[in-house]
Amino acid sequence: MRDSKLPGVGTTIFTVMSRRARELNALNLGQGFPDYDIDPRLSALVAAAMTAGHNQYAPMEGVPELRARIALKIQACYGIDSDPESEITVTQGATEAIYSAIQAVIASGEEAIAFDPAYDSYEPAVRLAGGRCVRLPLEPPDFRYDWDRVRAALTDRTRLVLLNSPSNPACSVASGADLDALAGAIRGRDVLVLSDEVYEHVVFDGARHHSVLTHPELRDRSFAVFSFGKTLHATGVRVGYCVAPRALTAELRKVHQFNTFSIAHPLQQAIAAYLAEQPDGWRGLAAFFQAKRDRLRAALEGSGFRLPPARGTYFQLLDFGEFAPPDDMAFAERLLTEGGVASIPLSPFYASPPPLRYLRLCIAKRDATLDEAAARLTAFAARLGGSRR
Repeated sequence: MRDSKLPGVGTTIFTVMSRRARELNALNLGQGFPDYDIDPRLSALVAAAMTAGHNQYAPMEGVPELRARIALKIQACYGIDSDPESEITVTQGATEAIYSAIQAVIASGEEAIAFDPAYDSYEPAVRLAGGRCVRLPLEPPDFRYDWDRVRAALTDRTRLVLLNSPSNPACSVASGADLDALAGAIRGRDVLVLSDEVYEHVVFDGARHHSVLTHPELRDRSFAVFSFGKTLHATGVRVGYCVAPRALTAELRKVHQFNTFSIAHPLQQAIAAYLAEQPDGWRGLAAFFQAKRDRLRAALEGSGFRLPPARGTYFQLLDFGEFAPPDDMAFAERLLTEGGVASIPLSPFYASPPPLRYLRLCIAKRDATLDEAAARLTAFAARLGGSRR
C-alpha cells in the first residue's frame, strides 16, 4: 500500500471520548452537541418539506429560499448586504465549507497560518491541498493573539490565515482591534482569510461578535463560515453556509460541486421556512448559554477546580492544576474512568502541545445534566484533595 496522505492522523478525539463515555456510562460533556430537544416546529417543518416533495437534488449553491433568508439574517446581524446569488453558498455543515475553501485557494507548497489550539479539521485540509499549516500558539489562560508573531510568520508562501472566533476550544473572542491587526499584517500581501464563525451568536457578558464581514478591509478577501447546527441546537442537520465575495465564492463552488454537490433538500427548505417564521430566533442564544455557563461555574465554586473566563462558544475550560501535573490527556482519562465525566483535552488541538492543565467541557446540556456533572466533578475533586501537588 502507498504511504498515507495523512500520516499520524487517527480517529478524532471527539469520536474517541464519546465512544468511551457510552462504554463507561459516563456523562458526556466532551463532544459539543446538545442533549435537549430541538424546537418541535423545526421537526414539523422538515416533515412538511418531505411531504411537499422536496426530496430530490437541491441546487448546487443552495435553495434560493434559504440563501435569501441567510442574506436577510446577515443584514439583521451585521447591517451589510450580501448577494444570495453570487456570495452565499449552502454547505454540508461548516466543516465542508472550511475544507472546500481551503482546497479552492491553497496550492502545493503554499502556507496557511492557524492558531493553536486550532480546530482539528484545519491542518488536514491544508495538507490534502498540498500546503503547509503554520501553527502559532495562543497564550493561556486568556488565549490572546500575538500579532508580532503573526507578522514574523508571514512569508511569500503565505496564502491563507485561518481565524476562529469565538474560538473552539479556547472559548476566547477576537476583538475589533484583533481584526484591525490582522488587516494590517496582511495589507499589501496576496493573503486571504478563512474566518470560522460558527459560534457567532454565543458571545457573553454583553460583548458582541466581530465578524470579518463587517471589516472594510477583510471582507473583500475573506471566506466567512457559519453553521445552522449551532444556531438551531441541531448539530445533526449538517447545514452550514459560506459568505464570500463573488470571485472567492466562484472558486469555492468549483470545489463544493465535486465534494458534496448539494445539501439535503428538505432540510434546506425547512430551515428557510423556520427562519421566515422566526427571523430573530438567534437573538436569545447568548443569554441562553450564558445562563448555563454561569450555572456550571457556580456549582463548581469551591471545588478546587479553576475555570478560566469563557467569553464565547458553548464550552467552558476546566483548569485542574490544583490537583495534578499539567498532563491533560492523563487527567481526562482519570476524570472519565474515576469521575464518570467525559471531557476533551486541549492537546489534540496543538501541533506541538506544551504541558497543559485544561480540559474542555460542553455546556450545551440540560440543567440536570450540568448539575449532575458538577456533582461528579466536585466529588472527584474531593477524592483527589489529599494528593494535591
